[in-house]
Amino acid sequence: MPATNDKALGTYLRDRRTKLDPAAFGLPPGRRRTAGLRREEVAQRANISATWYTWLEQGRGGAPSADVLDRITRALMLTDVEREHLFLLALGRPPEVRYQPAEGVTPRLQRVLDSLELSPALVKNSAWDIIAWNYAASVVLANYGDIPPEERNILRLVFSSTRVRNAMPEWEADARFVVAAFRTEVARAGAAENVKGLVEDLSRRSPEFEAMWRSNDVRSYGEGTKHLQHPIVGLIALEYSSFSVDGRPDLGMVVYNPATLADMDKVRSLLQGQA
Repeated sequence: MPATNDKALGTYLRDRRTKLDPAAFGLPPGRRRTAGLRREEVAQRANISATWYTWLEQGRGGAPSADVLDRITRALMLTDVEREHLFLLALGRPPEVRYQPAEGVTPRLQRVLDSLELSPALVKNSAWDIIAWNYAASVVLANYGDIPPEERNILRLVFSSTRVRNAMPEWEADARFVVAAFRTEVARAGAAENVKGLVEDLSRRSPEFEAMWRSNDVRSYGEGTKHLQHPIVGLIALEYSSFSVDGRPDLGMVVYNPATLADMDKVRSLLQGQA
């Protein structure tokens, strides 16, 4: 049974409704007993029964479906954070992640990346396009700034870039992990249709990718150790952790930390050599 808090849900709906300006929706000003929209006006915008919506505000409507909650979200013009709160009150869980193509990150998040001087770090979207990175990542992992944006995708680099493949001493095992983790995140983000072209293109170009994709394996990205064969300093071990970006769960930040002091010295020497 959903962990519904009917009273809190009703209070929240009523609060959001009374904060709306009728004029913004083209409604006649008229005389209104209370501020905001009327219950029947919200119900009409959400295409649900006015009686049932009234019951929801009174704390006796039961648990609405996710579809109804999304319609109420649009009717009340809720933000993403407000929508999440609505789902938590009504169903006891957050809504499914909405796929949002992203072209970049906020300046604040970029400053967080840049502050990690000895830790290569990047931000990827649900399609695993790399949309932001720090200086350490460009020196240790790949110079992403020199890669055309349409090719700046983790799967494309793993299966299409000879340089990236040569830097992966355990390429087949790592590639299988990447494909399985990619499948998991795509499903979680509801982005299957958005990455269909990428999957079809890679399947045509790479029989190895096609075979791994057809295996239907799923994995969690989580944490682990990445081994990198760098052409200048040799083998580097990097421990990685992945994080969701607050407010944008379709974005993931991956931070690579040198696994040992020797690995840290190798990273430092690479950065100093490029300074």
